Amino acid sequence: MTVSFDKIQLKALGTLVGLAVFVVIPAASAQEPADRIWSGGTILTMNDAAMRAEAVAEKDGTILAVGTGDEVMAHQGRDTEMIDLAGRTMLPGFVDAHGHVFMGGLQALSANLLAPPDGEVTDIPSLQQTLREWSAANAAAVEEADLILGFGYDNAQLAELRHPTRDELDAVSLEVPVVIIHQSGHLAVLNSKGLEVVGYDAETANPAGGVIRRRAGSSEPDGVLEETAFFEAIVQLMANVGAEGAEAFARAGTELWARFGYTTAEEGRSMPGTVQALRKVADEGGLAIDVVTYVDVLVDRDFIVANQGDTYRNRLRVGGAKLTIDGSPQGFTAWRDRPYYDPVGDYPPAYAGYPAATLEQVVDAVQWAYANNIQIITHANGEAATDVLIAAHEAAIAEQGSTDMRPVLIHGQFLRSDQVDSLKRVGIMPSLFPMHTFYWGDWHREHTVGPELVDDISPTGWCVQRGMKFSSHHDAPVAFPNSMRVLDATVTRRSRSGDIIGPAQRVDVLTALKAMTIWPAWQKHEEKSKGSIEPGKLADFVILSADPTAVDPETIDRIKVVETIKEGKTVYAMSDPQGAASAVERAN
Repeated sequence: MTVSFDKIQLKALGTLVGLAVFVVIPAASAQEPADRIWSGGTILTMNDAAMRAEAVAEKDGTILAVGTGDEVMAHQGRDTEMIDLAGRTMLPGFVDAHGHVFMGGLQALSANLLAPPDGEVTDIPSLQQTLREWSAANAAAVEEADLILGFGYDNAQLAELRHPTRDELDAVSLEVPVVIIHQSGHLAVLNSKGLEVVGYDAETANPAGGVIRRRAGSSEPDGVLEETAFFEAIVQLMANVGAEGAEAFARAGTELWARFGYTTAEEGRSMPGTVQALRKVADEGGLAIDVVTYVDVLVDRDFIVANQGDTYRNRLRVGGAKLTIDGSPQGFTAWRDRPYYDPVGDYPPAYAGYPAATLEQVVDAVQWAYANNIQIITHANGEAATDVLIAAHEAAIAEQGSTDMRPVLIHGQFLRSDQVDSLKRVGIMPSLFPMHTFYWGDWHREHTVGPELVDDISPTGWCVQRGMKFSSHHDAPVAFPNSMRVLDATVTRRSRSGDIIGPAQRVDVLTALKAMTIWPAWQKHEEKSKGSIEPGKLADFVILSADPTAVDPETIDRIKVVETIKEGKTVYAMSDPQGAASAVERAN
């Protein structure tokens, strides 16, 4: 049979072929080419619907596709950068649930007075020597600021089991003010020159919410300052640091956070001047990662109203207000509902700490936040402080109705189980501090709450039992913003001595990871753009040397952050990632 086509048939056939091409080509190009594709390792998405993936594609700083290799490789274009994870593990970038990134910059640029494993100070002589060496190495900065600054000493870890005195800091310098900040960030010690500069003497009364400690048998200051007495002094002592120094703190802080896998940082208690320093650095393009800050609600509420919002400008936004009700549990300034178990120092009988804010200030601040629909995060460590916080929120809800601003309890170290019930009922999200189990678990057992209550500090297990979201934080510069130490403490709760502080409060690894990713993203109203690896969210990632869900939990703290990626771009990369992976393999 012979088949022939006339010109009309050929023209029609050509039209059909053209239509077919027109249909097929767009179908093939519908898979948008990615800028980058990661594969070849474990990918933990923190999305319960699909917790593990084989590959991730990114375009223009946003996640384009997540899924199987075949699904994601469909987005491979001619210019797509293909990145091999080489067996390492990718997670969403960590979201800082609570820290002080600006003050963390101060830590990064001052003498490191931390105890092992984060520093080398073990007694007062080694503290003095560290200050001398730092001062000599930073002579120009000391002269310009007229200040010798150290951060991170912990009386609980010093061989003398006490705070240094002004006399011991006078041995470092008599001419230049010396200030050393306690690891909690709630106390400090000044030398005699520093006390002279701030005007503290035998006639100076304790400020409201603070204590100027005195020499035995005298009203003369011994150098140790608690709470507001310290906060007021440090403002004067830092006066010569200036705007340039403040901007250096901001840059150094974000760089330090990025080293530990954080793609969103928090400055958890700022002043308007702090925000202005951060803003200048941000507008110059100097922030490596996003920073959200909360301004002290007892300082300038008009500033908060004028500046707070959900949108970042050059990686900075004001998230809301910060309220501080009490102080440090390990420093015995947290406000308890019962006496401290065995406080180390000169304390009166039945000493239970004290508030840093009055009841009227707390109630008024919370009422104001509800009335203005502003998120308020509140530092409360002791049981009495948390009782006041809950009561203030209950009063605000009774008067104004509940809020969608997701109020947050920061720390809650000594929560009672009934208080956790109340937090759930009132709608306050707990941001807890499990790292205390490592750094101060033994101290809490022996001195703050005692052996009967120590197992319930930072009660993450109670939150899980009640089906509550919670977040885990580091409160840096109280400690380094070490994400793997946070994860390890939340999972193992092992103290420095090896004791497990609260076996029933331990949680599984995936839950602990959610408390560092998707749940703090929700806490900050950013769950639609951060906290999990899903299409449409920011391409914020951290790459670890090993899979935390696959290693012995006792080795989690040995996992290393290999790379931190912010919106598709690397902001930190370890110099020897293969060595990090080998170290974990050896540990296992």
